[in-house]
Amino acid sequence: MTIRLPDPTGGLRTYEPRPEPFAVTPGAPFTSRTVFSAAHVVADPFADTTPDSPAAVDWDATLAFRRHLWSHGLGVAEAMDTAQRGMGLDWAGAAELIRRSAAEARAVGGRIACGVGTDQITAGTLAEVRAAYEEQLALVESSGAQAILMASRALAAAASGPEDYLEVYGHLLRQAAEPVVLHWLGPMFDPALEGYWGSADLDAATDTFLEVIAAHPDKVEGIKVSLLDARREIDIRRRLPQGVRCYTGDDFNYPELIAGDDKGFSHALLGIFDPLGPLAAQAVRVLDTGDVQGFRELLDPTVELSRHLFQAPTRFYKTGVVFLAWLAGHQAHFTMVGGLQSARSLPHLARAYELADGLGLFPDPKLAEERMRNLLALYGVTQ
Repeated sequence: MTIRLPDPTGGLRTYEPRPEPFAVTPGAPFTSRTVFSAAHVVADPFADTTPDSPAAVDWDATLAFRRHLWSHGLGVAEAMDTAQRGMGLDWAGAAELIRRSAAEARAVGGRIACGVGTDQITAGTLAEVRAAYEEQLALVESSGAQAILMASRALAAAASGPEDYLEVYGHLLRQAAEPVVLHWLGPMFDPALEGYWGSADLDAATDTFLEVIAAHPDKVEGIKVSLLDARREIDIRRRLPQGVRCYTGDDFNYPELIAGDDKGFSHALLGIFDPLGPLAAQAVRVLDTGDVQGFRELLDPTVELSRHLFQAPTRFYKTGVVFLAWLAGHQAHFTMVGGLQSARSLPHLARAYELADGLGLFPDPKLAEERMRNLLALYGVTQ
C-alpha cells in the first residue's frame, strides 16, 4: 500500500509506509549520560475553549505520556517550552502540571525537573520579576522536583543591562534549597528573549551567563543551552566550573554534542526526545557501552526529522511534536492548547509523518497511516 502526500510545491508524491516499527530493546538505567525529554501536554479536545482562554488539559493522557518516557529510562523536563509555556499554557496550568507530574514521578520512581519562570506576570519591575520567580521556585521545590530556572520575558523587558541579570539570578541562587539547572533559551525559540543576559552580542551575553555560574557553582547543577549553535555550546561547556554539567538543548546538533570529544560532552534536555524517546534511550544505552559509532549510527539519522520539526519559525515545533504523538497512538486526537495544531502547514506535517515513519517511530505503523489518511482527507486530499 502507498499513500499520496502533499509537498510544498502543491503537488502530490507517493510514499510507501514502513511495515514494522523500530525494534526497542528494554535496558538498564543510563550510566554515561543524564537524559531528559522535555514533554508536551495533551489538550482536552472536548473543552469549549478559545486560543486565548486558559488551557484545558487532558490530565490522564498527559500523565500517561510521562509514564511512557519514564518506562524507557528518560527523565522528564516538565512545564518547559515543549509544554507550551507562554504559548497556550499559563502559570495556573503549569503549576497544576508540576504538582501532578511530580506526584506521578514519586509514584513510579521517575526523574523529574520542572521549569521555573515568571509567566504569572507579563511585565514588571525587577522586584516583581524576582517575586514571580520566587513563587514558582517555591512551588517546584515543595513538589520535590529539581528546579530549572527558565529565561524570563519579563526580566528581558525590565533589565537595563548585565548587572540586573547578575542581581536577579544571584538572589535566586542564594535562596535555592538545592542546585538548579540554568536555562538559556535563544530568541529563535522565543523572540521576546532577544538580548538575554544583557546584550545582543552573544560573546558578551555568554560572559555574563558564565559569571552568574562562577559566582554560585555550588547552586548550579547544570546548564541547558538552547541556541542551535554547536560551537558556542562546546565553548561554554569547556568554560564551566568543575562539576557543573552542560545539558544540550540543541535540537539541530544533539548527536555530536552528546557523543562529545576528548575534552568533554553534553548531557541532554531536549524537546526532540519527546517523539524520539524509545530510540534515543536505546542509542544512549549503546553509548553507555563505549560504542560511540553505534550511538551515532542510531541517532544521526534522526537529525533530519528534528531539523524539520524545528525549522523556522522554531517556536512552532510543538505542533509537529504533538502531531507525531497522535500518529504514534499516545493520544486520541490532534488538538493542542491554544489551537496550535494549526501552526504548521499540511505539507510540513506530511513530511514529518514520512520522516518519522522512515525511522520506525510509530509502534503501530498501520494506525499512523490510517490517521495520516484521515487528516489528508479532512484537507481534501484524495487517495
